[in-house]
Amino acid sequence: MQETKSNIMSSVIPKVKGKKEKKKSWNKIVQNWELYIFIAPAFLYFLIFHYGPMYGIQIAFKNFIPTKGIMGSSWVGFDHFTRFFNSYYFWDLLWNTLSISLYELAIGFPIPIILALAFNEVKNGSFKKLAQTVTYAPHFISVVVMGGMIITFLSPSSGMVVHLIEWLGFDAPQFLTDPKWFKTMYVFSGVWQSAGWGTIIYLAALSGVDPQQHEAAIIDGASRFQRIRYINIPVIIPTMTILLILNVGSLLGVGFEKILLLQNPLNMGASDVISTFVYRSGLVDAQYSFSTAVGLFNSVVNAFLLITVNQIVRRTNENSLW
Repeated sequence: MQETKSNIMSSVIPKVKGKKEKKKSWNKIVQNWELYIFIAPAFLYFLIFHYGPMYGIQIAFKNFIPTKGIMGSSWVGFDHFTRFFNSYYFWDLLWNTLSISLYELAIGFPIPIILALAFNEVKNGSFKKLAQTVTYAPHFISVVVMGGMIITFLSPSSGMVVHLIEWLGFDAPQFLTDPKWFKTMYVFSGVWQSAGWGTIIYLAALSGVDPQQHEAAIIDGASRFQRIRYINIPVIIPTMTILLILNVGSLLGVGFEKILLLQNPLNMGASDVISTFVYRSGLVDAQYSFSTAVGLFNSVVNAFLLITVNQIVRRTNENSLW
């Protein structure tokens, strides 16, 4: 009898505890209903525009025919992936995408850090505000306008930069048509547009530095560079780590808008990346299943890189995403 009673109690107690926990959770939701309403638009946005369209990923494994729909199209498995991996342009697309991303990461990642450290040392408030405004103002220029500006400034016939180089007595390179110059043109124009905006995050982190640390360091005879090295840089290392993880996680995610605007038949050898290929094969050539497979491969590799780098950082220090 005692064993049966203990068995009944052991089965009943978890149910009672589960009901109490559910009731507590529901009470917390009711008490904080304003917060849930506040996050509802963001939740619905991601649910509708990010998670909802994931239903269409299955056409990467089908021979999608629009008249038959997704459910009516036949399964082909990994045929589209095999076709892409065995194609003659696979390695070219992969190399162009990786080289542009790594080039952009090597140049574009440290510059906002350097700018933030420099702005943080400026004592003149008016000059500091002016410099910050000038550096992050290009961020608000649209991609289409930016592409038009680059073409105008680097045009062989009427480009301001080309004329300036020739006026200095040098032979101006063909920035828009020479594949050797495309990646440099793309990366440095992107750095000019986004570097100032990226400094805002680091300046926000630097604002948390205790001024007493600098005062104590000055009393001890530390120079300005020593204070930057031993006080300011350690403060922004967690922010640097998080942004580096996010940047590595989008290593193959080179946007196609700007590249598509600057792309022409002469620089195609260096400018054709995975995203522009997906655009051409999907929207121009109407190869919906094939382009979805290529895009899914791109996303899976990015997710793998993000998880891998995050795990490496997590084992070395605590500044990881999760």
